[in-house]
Amino acid sequence: MNIIQKFITVSAFALGIVLPVSGMAQTAVDHSKMDMSQTAPAMTEGEVKKVDLEAGKVTIKHGVIKHLDMPGMTMVFTAKDKGLLDNVKPGDKVQFMVVNESGKMLLTAINASN
Repeated sequence: MNIIQKFITVSAFALGIVLPVSGMAQTAVDHSKMDMSQTAPAMTEGEVKKVDLEAGKVTIKHGVIKHLDMPGMTMVFTAKDKGLLDNVKPGDKVQFMVVNESGKMLLTAINASN
């Protein structure tokens, strides 16, 4: 093979590697145009019914928990950190965040609004 044929062969091989990668870059998701309310969980509103500081549990009558696709109901949540419950009492209107960790509903944030 002469030098020109080798150059063309190497160039074609290099283009075959680069083009698929550049094509993937063009189809990447543009996160700047996404509605972040759909991707980030939102706080849920509820009313504290019972607080068990020793056990680190709180009973909340809550509305729909959208990010978990859970309807409104009254249920007991375990606080990820017992200190989260220091400033809430029965009757408080709250906004809270709960996550599902291996089937266990863990309260990760809670803010009393009164």
